[in-house]
Amino acid sequence: MPESIKNLFGNKVRVRACGICVVDNKLLMVNHKHLAENDFWAPPGGGIELYETAHQTLEREFLEETHIKIKPKDLLFVTEFCAEPLHAIELFFEVEWVEGAIRKGADPEMKSEQQIIVDVRFLSWEEIAQMEKNQLHGLFKYVAEPAKIIDLRGYFKL
Repeated sequence: MPESIKNLFGNKVRVRACGICVVDNKLLMVNHKHLAENDFWAPPGGGIELYETAHQTLEREFLEETHIKIKPKDLLFVTEFCAEPLHAIELFFEVEWVEGAIRKGADPEMKSEQQIIVDVRFLSWEEIAQMEKNQLHGLFKYVAEPAKIIDLRGYFKL
């Protein structure tokens, strides 16, 4: 993991808001580099800023990462990842795509040469099922098949 990621996100508890956006049986996912050995696919989302609501965070993060406008809906589940130097509590909401064309965005906290977003796209449940578990957000280990992610409820330790 590069020092830039450790310095920005490490050695503190981060509370994040993430969105589950399903359209035509496909899940919107963001591929990140430097968070795993190779690809690391996860639903869009990011850190909640001071005095920002979780819904506001979702709207901002989806615009930054995917260039689409969304409507936050129900809270689905919470995950917690704790492995030095990272500690994240993630609130996962169902979101509805409102408008915009999907294209790869950027992480404003990172310099242009340090960007970690590699790709943004809708992945079919079959594509997700064929990926190695270490290429996917840890929440996928809690479902027998990827399409069941929308049915998850509760707290999950990653």
